[in-house]
Amino acid sequence: MKKVGFTTSIPVEVIFAAGLIPVDLNNIFVTSESPAKCIERAESEGFPRNTCAWIKGIYSSILATQDLDMIIGVVEGDCSNTRALIEVLHLKGIKSIPFSYPNSKDYYQLKKEIEKLCSFFNVTLEACDAIKTELDRVRKKLVFLDELTWKYNKATGFENHLWQVSSSDFNGDFNIFENDLDKLISEINLRSEKKEKVRLGYIGVPPIFADIYDFVETMDARVVFNEVQRQFTMADGILNKDTVEVYRNFTYPYSLEGRLEDIKKQIELRKLDGIIHYTQAFCFRGIEDIVIRKELGVPVLTLEGDRPGGLDARTKLRIEAFIDMIK
Repeated sequence: MKKVGFTTSIPVEVIFAAGLIPVDLNNIFVTSESPAKCIERAESEGFPRNTCAWIKGIYSSILATQDLDMIIGVVEGDCSNTRALIEVLHLKGIKSIPFSYPNSKDYYQLKKEIEKLCSFFNVTLEACDAIKTELDRVRKKLVFLDELTWKYNKATGFENHLWQVSSSDFNGDFNIFENDLDKLISEINLRSEKKEKVRLGYIGVPPIFADIYDFVETMDARVVFNEVQRQFTMADGILNKDTVEVYRNFTYPYSLEGRLEDIKKQIELRKLDGIIHYTQAFCFRGIEDIVIRKELGVPVLTLEGDRPGGLDARTKLRIEAFIDMIK
């Protein structure tokens, strides 16, 4: 079965409806044997040092993954470097097509984009809607895992992060994904309730260093909300049968206004004491921190990451000071 890679979350229903295997290239990069070597390979081939590490990592992951048949690059609504990445891939003879989330959030423009994707893979929107019903069965369980994190206080921040971020492609097979998720939920249900003093939210793109969750939990604190990762689950669109509308309400590709509305709602719902705002080095989203710090009404710690690896000593000290301040 053919594999289709993509640079950020897309209407994955299209890929499954076509009988193909979706592959989130971000997950391939960050879980590779040596993410740092992926960065070095891209730079050795001419990628500038001041380019986002995710773009360089995705590029090298594409070259290293032999069984990828084609790439979907999200050229509007995500990284502004993706368009140039597609051009480099074309030079390498790698088949790739663009996909856009229209900045206007216009329903019919987005529908046209999804229909173009459907046409390319020879499927219909109706077939996508049918697949969505199956995926929503799994997404409901992801919602419960999220509740096990913030409502029942049994799941860790990393478990919440990992399973939600993996829902962008369901690890290529949503049935196997569902079975593994069932086992995890059964195990988590047996745990005692966690009673940490500080409840944090994590907003921004998923971190390039995943040990942040474990480190936070060494200080009587826990991340009980992962903003973008939760958006990847399409949790707010489970009851909506219209695939186009679901991805129109997906906050990540659009303006900061929609994201802030969602974040404020979750701060109140989950009783968060503070927010960790992660920004990737050389990413335009870092500028949004100016607005975020003024709008949220809770303490905000802004962290910037560049290359994959563990937390450095300075970042650990800043997180520790932030949690101590909240206490």
